[in-house]
Amino acid sequence: MNSPQHSMHPKSDEITLLSGGLGQEVLKRASAEQAHPLWSVHSMMEEPEAVRDAHLAYIEAGSKVLTLNTYTATPTRLSRFPDMPSIERIHQRAGQLAHEAVAASGCNNIQIAGCLPPLVASYVSEVAKPFDASKAEYLELIQLQADYCDLFLIETISNTTEARAALAAAAETGIDVCMGFTIRDNLASQLRSNEPLGQALAVLAEQDLLGVVLNCSSPEAITNSLPLLRQTGFTFGAYANGFETTDPLAPGTTVDSLSTRLDITPESYAETVMGWVELGARIVGGCCEIGPAHICLLNQRLIEQGYRVCGFPHTGQYAFGA
Repeated sequence: MNSPQHSMHPKSDEITLLSGGLGQEVLKRASAEQAHPLWSVHSMMEEPEAVRDAHLAYIEAGSKVLTLNTYTATPTRLSRFPDMPSIERIHQRAGQLAHEAVAASGCNNIQIAGCLPPLVASYVSEVAKPFDASKAEYLELIQLQADYCDLFLIETISNTTEARAALAAAAETGIDVCMGFTIRDNLASQLRSNEPLGQALAVLAEQDLLGVVLNCSSPEAITNSLPLLRQTGFTFGAYANGFETTDPLAPGTTVDSLSTRLDITPESYAETVMGWVELGARIVGGCCEIGPAHICLLNQRLIEQGYRVCGFPHTGQYAFGA
């Protein structure tokens, strides 16, 4: 695969440290919130301080990139819940809360990432929309979030159709994006659509990306597949989840159906991620069930090993450091 012509590569000692799983952390902080199909977006409208405080906890742990709390706030998902506030209000609140957390932290080097997620459901590739409909929805999400963001994460993408649509929307609007795929936990290096990861990475040829990552997959599956990302020539990395399995999570269900792995402690996760860094990963963080304690210890390990923890390289598109 040819390397991208304009991809920004960090220095060898620079590591982009993302936050951990936001949705689960918000649910833990919300006083009486029950799990909801819209995850922490529902919590945010009832207890916005839980979202702000979760963001702040990740900054204090060492994260340099926050992600807006809009993962389930897609037009398709929100259409199932007519009693929710408008999509504009939801995205506005998410943007305001992220900025409030940055202001409260006193840090001037935090980036805010918009979120371009799977549009219909996580992990279930067969319910994805066709290319044109997906692209239109991604363009709407970009418009809703762009005023609050320094860059965008295309994350937890399980099939190449949504990947191509999100990338096309990004190219049309000129935003800076990092591309994230979720893979099966069977160590076969496949997307959850059963498409080979190598085939998905080929879609990225000649794209202008901040990087490519694997996310919301088991640490073991990521470790097995990360060498394929190294071969692309892109800056690469990963952020794993801490679920035993995601198989029970069907469209419209809640995260109550999933179980947490007790063996993924801050210590074990940091050890795994440092192995990725030794392989060449320069973008790391955590996904669902990877909390501030995990990120804090990972940040400490990176610093101890002489790495400079930072955000994404400045491409000139946005004024980073809101």
